[in-house]
Amino acid sequence: MTDPIYLDHNATTPLHAEVRAAMIEAMDAWGNPSSGHVYGQRARAALERARGEVAALLGAQPDEIVFTSGGTEANNLALHGVLRARRGALVISAVEHPATRAPAERLRDEGREVRVLPIDADGRTRLTSLDGAALVSVMHANNETGVLQPIADLAAAAHAAGALMHSDAAQSVGKVPVDVEALGVDLLSVAAHKLYGPKGVGALFVRRGVTLAPFTVGAGHERGLRPGTENVVGAAGLGAACRVARADLAREAERVAGLRDALVSRLRAGVPDLAVHGERVPRLPNTASVRFPGVSGASLLASVPGLAASAGSACHEGDETPSAVITAMGVDPRAALGTVRLSLGRGTTPEAVQDAARMLIAAWRRASAG
Repeated sequence: MTDPIYLDHNATTPLHAEVRAAMIEAMDAWGNPSSGHVYGQRARAALERARGEVAALLGAQPDEIVFTSGGTEANNLALHGVLRARRGALVISAVEHPATRAPAERLRDEGREVRVLPIDADGRTRLTSLDGAALVSVMHANNETGVLQPIADLAAAAHAAGALMHSDAAQSVGKVPVDVEALGVDLLSVAAHKLYGPKGVGALFVRRGVTLAPFTVGAGHERGLRPGTENVVGAAGLGAACRVARADLAREAERVAGLRDALVSRLRAGVPDLAVHGERVPRLPNTASVRFPGVSGASLLASVPGLAASAGSACHEGDETPSAVITAMGVDPRAALGTVRLSLGRGTTPEAVQDAARMLIAAWRRASAG
């Protein structure tokens, strides 16, 4: 049986061959990185090499990179770490991933003030007063629409209000340039499996001079911010993924954007009134959030076994709930149910795009006729 066409790279990405090789090599550095003998030194060398590769992709210094178990832990460390160390409110956007929204809700339950910035019809965050804020946390790129948020502007406003700026860049790192100096962020989260690295490892950029209270306690690993013996093999994989991304970032972005646009063009030719969310503003080059009229996106995808993609809704016991991201953009909830996210990647070919468009158009016509 032939595997379906994979257009769900915003959910996760396959392990790159160079990443796999780096991880296998790191398995030989099995010592504890905190040990002073040769076995520990080998592990420490592999860990620090990976830290340098992550820093190089982000335009950071190696000592500003803290390894974590993934983007979710990095977000939790950033939010809880700042709010435990500083007084003031937490400000997030209306379209944050649960990896930011859930810790924000936990902080609210603990008595901290949490404010939510609205978004406009294009999915971009609208800035309101940041007075009294301790931390502003807004994702760099939305995982559903691919819309890039104005992080540099938000960071400047946060700093003017005396707040720190954090951005969840899990979706953008490895797809578009992410430079912590250009963005002006104080903290930035990375998830390895979103850029052809392994699952279960990530990183948090912590600008020099920023004070965080550890979210978990134990020994003094990772500058005392993330206790526990480091995952050297996972870190090596993340480092290799960053090295691969840095080598051809612009070229791959241009290639995949061309394929994404070709896919949308084919869908529009076959589906009258197809809508594309966020297409008027900067987006990730690989992402198209498209809305099929008059049908359920989840049902549409279920009828196309030859394609692996994501619907813009959640199903609970047979009931569909429209995406909060899409409805926050002003889309009618019933219409929002027709949303499908198509996210391309390194393995996507022109032939795959043609086949995916053909299958989706045929499925939409069947559903519309029924």
